[in-house]
Amino acid sequence: MRKILIAMVLAALGTGAISLLGSPAYATEASTPAADHYSVAATKVGKLIDDPAAAAILKQLIPTVWNNEMFQSQGRDLALKDIQQYEPVLTEEMLAKIQAEFDKIPAKN
Repeated sequence: MRKILIAMVLAALGTGAISLLGSPAYATEASTPAADHYSVAATKVGKLIDDPAAAAILKQLIPTVWNNEMFQSQGRDLALKDIQQYEPVLTEEMLAKIQAEFDKIPAKN
């Protein structure tokens, strides 16, 4: 049941049927990472999965999310911030920690 609900919500997010409101502190202009780094708020999960360095960060910091088949498939078109509401482990603190790790590696084009 949970998987079906998550799939429905992810599909709604992907089509724009549900809008996300607000901007967390780590996504403000002063702390927004440079374009040469990945962003938990803007970079699609598919791009993160395809980069071995970013994937290693996700595997290490959020293994339960990483091992979720829906994250690997339907989550590819969403940012981590978009998935946050469905995965309790993706707290603001965890997203900030992931962002800090992303800031240490260059984004691949």
